[in-house]
Amino acid sequence: MPVPVTPLLAADAIIELVDRPGRPVVLIERLNPPYGWAIPGGFVDVGERMEAAAIREAAEETGLAVTLRALLGIYSDPARDPRGHTVTAVYVAEARGEPRAMDDARALQVFSPDALPPVLAFDHALVLADYRRWRSEGLPAPLRLDVDRADAID
Repeated sequence: MPVPVTPLLAADAIIELVDRPGRPVVLIERLNPPYGWAIPGGFVDVGERMEAAAIREAAEETGLAVTLRALLGIYSDPARDPRGHTVTAVYVAEARGEPRAMDDARALQVFSPDALPPVLAFDHALVLADYRRWRSEGLPAPLRLDVDRADAID
């Protein structure tokens, strides 16, 4: 059987710093294109579980040991990554300590979920809007079934 051609697979972690008031989140400024602020994450290695990839990428980019708490959603819009079709699983994670920019991060900053930087990479503005909804209402990312509509199926 021929090997199917499929999208690339990634895992991201929205890291809440639980030892700070308001549980702010950690974002990295990307060192490589596409530039902008981003949720820490990256590609899944062959033989690696999605959850392990999210934990590994968080450590590689922020120096933090994270604990995954929830799966926020799967993001699969073929246009979400200008480098090519990439599907990502986004987790909500918790960590303590002082994050630092490492690996593919030009810089790192801690943000209130309600005061994010204006230039976000990929579809991370959408992801972080879903996260704010999850945080306030406890709802996972909505299903986005209709590619011709900008709204989601709730």
